[in-house]
Amino acid sequence: MIKKKKSLTEVSALGQYLPISVHKARRVIDQIRGRSYKDTLMILELMPYRACYPIFKLIYSAAANAKHNTGLEKEDLIVWQAEVNKGTTRKKLKPRARGRSYMIKRPTCHITIVLKDISYYEAYETLDNREKYLPINLHLKSSSSGAVWDKK
Repeated sequence: MIKKKKSLTEVSALGQYLPISVHKARRVIDQIRGRSYKDTLMILELMPYRACYPIFKLIYSAAANAKHNTGLEKEDLIVWQAEVNKGTTRKKLKPRARGRSYMIKRPTCHITIVLKDISYYEAYETLDNREKYLPINLHLKSSSSGAVWDKK
């Protein structure tokens, strides 16, 4: 398996074998994808679904990873990528009448949350001229007229 190298502005958290159905987790994940960190926490606190609490913990954990590992500010983070994959199914047997048994299937899922720092992109897009990012020597204007005989 080839590991994809992540940029310095991306931080992730992974929750595996969470006892939630994939469909029930996806309806919550679809509401928070692309939103800011603060909006996401507010939405997850107010939604009435049982899947919100593990997803809330994953978002909080990813933000803590961003603060501790890379030194990013929590206010600048957005939910860049959020995906839910199917995990293994736990199977239990429940005793029934006349010595028979009934199988109960408990689905699990894996949730991956990727947060991205957007302060770098906003700073780059708000510049009127992008010459500030060039080295000092390149954007200094010289006094030559630009003709061929002026160049040395």
